Amino acid sequence: MDNLTTGVPVQIHLETNILQEGQKSNFVFDVTGQLVRVGSSLYIRYEEETEDGGVPVTIKISDNGNVKLTRSGENRLQLLFSDGKRIAARYRTPYGLMDVQTVTSALDMEILDAPLRGNIGIDYLLYAGDALLGKYNIRLQFTI
Repeated sequence: MDNLTTGVPVQIHLETNILQEGQKSNFVFDVTGQLVRVGSSLYIRYEEETEDGGVPVTIKISDNGNVKLTRSGENRLQLLFSDGKRIAARYRTPYGLMDVQTVTSALDMEILDAPLRGNIGIDYLLYAGDALLGKYNIRLQFTI
């Protein structure tokens, strides 16, 4: 098998469903990324294409079952998902920092070997203070 410590190409299928202020949005894309093992964690890195160009995204899958999502670029966002927990985060925008929190209502994960592949499902609520910004569902499938 390829050496996961130096990174291997990974095929990614990602679906995101968003409900904000009664409006539904659905984003689906397939992309080739990089899968790397660092210690006991897996990192999936890819570039998300937007109207303004590519945005680097990293998903860290920890062996304790938590998932961290980092979107870099002009707007930097780092969210930690832990089943049933409310976790504070900061969203950096060109207009300044915004304090947000995630409440993870469901976090399901299945990682299989030979070939290495996985499915991750995250359902969460995003808050700014007491104000609900949106309800999100992420479905990620990957395989090397």
